[in-house]
Amino acid sequence: MDDSIFRALADPARRTLLDALRKRDGQTLQELTELLEMTRFGVMKHVRVLEDAGLVVPLKKGRFKHHYLNALPLQQTIDRWIEPMRAKPVARAVLDLKSTLERTQTMSKPDFVMQTFIRCTQDALWDALTDPQSMAAYHFMCDRVEGSARAGERFTYIRPDGSKMLSQQVIEADPKSRIETTFEPHFFGPDAPASRIAYFIEAQGDQCKLTVEHYDLPAGQEGVAEGWARMTSSLKSWLETGTPLKAAM
Repeated sequence: MDDSIFRALADPARRTLLDALRKRDGQTLQELTELLEMTRFGVMKHVRVLEDAGLVVPLKKGRFKHHYLNALPLQQTIDRWIEPMRAKPVARAVLDLKSTLERTQTMSKPDFVMQTFIRCTQDALWDALTDPQSMAAYHFMCDRVEGSARAGERFTYIRPDGSKMLSQQVIEADPKSRIETTFEPHFFGPDAPASRIAYFIEAQGDQCKLTVEHYDLPAGQEGVAEGWARMTSSLKSWLETGTPLKAAM
């Protein structure tokens, strides 16, 4: 995966496309074509390279296909190759590339999409997303989760100092395949508006594909994309190795 990421980033046209999605996620192929002095087919080939590297996730809504920057592969590459050689805040500031609610029948589209593959069973991934003790084990900033992740109920992430970081209410859950929740970030203040989040699990052999989609993200809360990248990286490490990435974050 690292080789495909480095190859994808080596081309200036593909870096231009990533920068464009970092500034405004969810653009169509037509919108991306307007950024480069080349044919639609040429842009399509560059987008396909980015998709193959996992850096861009396509999502079709109605007649249009929207493209989302996926931060997770970049974060994993940074953690593996760049972080050991330089200070984390500096490395992430240089490569702060933003990145995957229910797939409804409406024309609404998510504000960002994040996707990764985890070597685990479908049961293990579902438990990790719904069991409070497991959720606390891999979260990069909290040491416990209070409440229940069952449909209609609420749960809250608690920091080591006892303060609330994030609350979520489960809107709907389809066991082992989808869970939809609210997203109520206390770290933006007591009156911060809520948004919506959805996780999708797809079993693929000895792996599971996890897709995270964030909808209705209010202005000023775009920074939560990095938080999702960190938490998902820690979740992947915890499920595959038994060790979360709390210390590294």
